[in-house]
Amino acid sequence: MRLEDERESENIEDRRGSPVRLGGGRRSIGLGGILIALAAIYFGADPALVLSLLEGGAPIEQRQPAPRLGNSGEEQGQTRVFVSKVLASTEDVWQSLFSRAGQAYREPTLVLFSGATNSACGLGQAAMGPFYCPPDQKVFLDLRFFDELQRDFGAPGDFAQAYVIAHEVGHHVQNLLGIASKVHGLQQRSRPEQANRLSVALELQADCLAGVWANHAQKMRNILEPGDIEEGLRAASAVGDDTLQRRGQGYVVPESFTHGSAEQRASWFQRGFKAGAVQACNTFEG
Repeated sequence: MRLEDERESENIEDRRGSPVRLGGGRRSIGLGGILIALAAIYFGADPALVLSLLEGGAPIEQRQPAPRLGNSGEEQGQTRVFVSKVLASTEDVWQSLFSRAGQAYREPTLVLFSGATNSACGLGQAAMGPFYCPPDQKVFLDLRFFDELQRDFGAPGDFAQAYVIAHEVGHHVQNLLGIASKVHGLQQRSRPEQANRLSVALELQADCLAGVWANHAQKMRNILEPGDIEEGLRAASAVGDDTLQRRGQGYVVPESFTHGSAEQRASWFQRGFKAGAVQACNTFEG
């Protein structure tokens, strides 16, 4: 990607190395809780943390280690700058598209964290992967996911990383357009199988919206280099439900899909890129 001359977003919140608040309202522990606490403490757990979690007492701050990306602070800084520039590109594209439609685009905040962090959706953990939280309109990203994307998923490249950011911003667009809340309402009234299908449609639409962003970013700023779209397609395929299930359990259960197959994810990203229009991203029909 050609981002050397691009601006950085001001909507980056860097929480790496910051404490995480755990716990809630206080309640009685009980004999069972005491036994659990004693066992946990015996195996080396922090007594104050264990008791606080069991009691649901006043939040305890647990400091997360600062991230280790590569071998130098310079490399860490370069990754942060890259993320900031990609986010700025999504801001420019969606500001323009919303303006054309006579609407205002509210820019999301992208939170960088290491290990775990608090969100309006609950405790976010790196194991969850990148995610978007509608109530606080924030995207959450542990930068170590990019290492996993290359090492474990076989999807290297800067545009593969940009696709991840653009997908989560796609969820923000869905939130602003009222699509996300409507789908979540339908899911609450649906059987598990139908709720899963709605989740898949929502995720595939975010893939398509990521493609729409790439289309307009290229037209506006000529940021793409040869091979970039292929990197995005590999990344979309790498995080397909069938790919992940085959790697994790050795077999595929389509009925349990929540994000879509590798073929679906790559196909919808490509469709959004070719069309460059939100109208092309109706994943809920059919």
